[in-house]
Amino acid sequence: MPRRPGQWLALLRAALVAVAVVDVSVTAFPPAYRPWAWAVTGFFAATTLVSAALARADLDRAARVRARALAIVFDSIAAVGFVAVFSYQSGEPYRALYLVPVAEAALRFGLLAGLVSGIVMVGATLVIDAVGPGAAGSTIASRILVGVLAGLVIGRLRDGLAARAAEAERLRDELGRRGDVLEAANRCARALGSSLEIGTAFGAFIRELRAIVPFDRTAIVLLDHDQATTIATAGRGATEIFPPGSVGPVQGSVLDRVRSGDVIVRRDLAAPEYPEDALFAELGLRSEIVAPLIVGIRPIGMIALSRTEVDGFSPEDIELVTLLGRLAATAVQNIRAYEAEHHTVEELRRLSALRADFVSLVSHELRSPMAAVIGAARTLQQRWRILAPDQREAFLALIADETNRLANLIGDVLHTSQIEAGTFSYSFTDVDLGRLVEDAVATAGLAQDDVRITASVSSALPRIRGDRERLRQVLGNLIENAVKYSPAGEAVEVRAQRDDGLVKISVADRGPGIPVDQQRLIFEKFGRADVAGGSKPGTGLGLFIARSIAEAHGGTIDVRSGPSVGTTFTLTLPLA
Repeated sequence: MPRRPGQWLALLRAALVAVAVVDVSVTAFPPAYRPWAWAVTGFFAATTLVSAALARADLDRAARVRARALAIVFDSIAAVGFVAVFSYQSGEPYRALYLVPVAEAALRFGLLAGLVSGIVMVGATLVIDAVGPGAAGSTIASRILVGVLAGLVIGRLRDGLAARAAEAERLRDELGRRGDVLEAANRCARALGSSLEIGTAFGAFIRELRAIVPFDRTAIVLLDHDQATTIATAGRGATEIFPPGSVGPVQGSVLDRVRSGDVIVRRDLAAPEYPEDALFAELGLRSEIVAPLIVGIRPIGMIALSRTEVDGFSPEDIELVTLLGRLAATAVQNIRAYEAEHHTVEELRRLSALRADFVSLVSHELRSPMAAVIGAARTLQQRWRILAPDQREAFLALIADETNRLANLIGDVLHTSQIEAGTFSYSFTDVDLGRLVEDAVATAGLAQDDVRITASVSSALPRIRGDRERLRQVLGNLIENAVKYSPAGEAVEVRAQRDDGLVKISVADRGPGIPVDQQRLIFEKFGRADVAGGSKPGTGLGLFIARSIAEAHGGTIDVRSGPSVGTTFTLTLPLA
């Protein structure tokens, strides 16, 4: 079956050749006309074969245009020939054949070709009439009008249909391209959703991206205030230049410009604009797309693709990378939200465990001194008269010590709740830190005699603004902890000195030390380290309160500890 319009026309011409042969055979021509009639029929048959061969040939576009024009010329000559050989008959239908090449030219090549063909064919028929039987003036006018109008109307319709066909083809191609873009975006979205670990998700994303928008280097960078953090790279220099995990300043980099939300297309990197351009030039990269990762209206990072060719990215590439930037931003936001929720759940679980431990600990800490107080009080009540004076004093001293222990426990719980509620009060005055340190050391020394406590206070130690009692509470807690965990016979060293606008007070012991992974835990509520030799009595609130007091004074408490060197807590306070 014919596959192209030219092949259908070849079949039509073949059918018309048969009609012409029959018609010429049965027509009684004047003697001078019959040879010409057969000559025209033979020419028509020959050109029909030539046109059929050209229609079946595999020609390029330009050759097909030339073949169509040649076929129209052949048909025009044949049509003029048949009009001429039948011109001796008035009213012969063959006179209308001059319209066939007009319609063919208009349909094949449009308005201009139809107009030119109409003029040529009408002119040919007028010449035939002039040298032949002649024609009336009204017939000539109508023939000119019909021929020219046929070319104009058919050509105009053809141009309109061709324009619509071109537009339909363009829309079809655009729809197909949009479908391809959507499918590519879906594949990248599936890759981004394949993991809730940001490095794994973007590794899968980059593998899909390489198949969709080929690149020589790509990088995905997140914005964190004034710092840029690279989370994924691939291609040239991926492990040498800004590898995953590297952090750098945003100011002055291309990311600084991306923060406005613009897509940056750099067609030639030969002229450096940013500090990193020289590094990329060494890799042979010459063009770049930088698209923002946008959540809502806020850029949170960028995706950059580079190629070695100058102006290496098409408008379709730019559009697709822009879309992928938004998808990547949504994935980052989802992963961050999941991580935040996961962290919150873990923190709540940890706090719940700490609270359960605290309830158990406090109940134990309360039960022990209360049992001692109750037992001593009942003994005194029941056996007061038979007890010796020194025995009575011992029981009364036990009651006093355990009551003081209960008061400290209740005080720690009360202070913790006040700190959380923001009602923990301070009274700031000028404080002599040297005197404060010496008093705290003396008080701790009187309370026990198993551990020696030494103080080294710089003579140039200035006064600071602070709450004396709260700072004394901090020092008392640090020294008490050092004594509690120091072996008998060891020493606790307390040092106070000025250091570049700061005052540092350190408390060092020779105890078992605190594991590195638990050094942050001890400053949290109810946090207690699992040290060698077992935990000592306590609520796990003392260091939390001490840190809160230090921060209220604009200072900090740090810890440095190791298995063989003991533990050193350092209280740092500003002079101003």
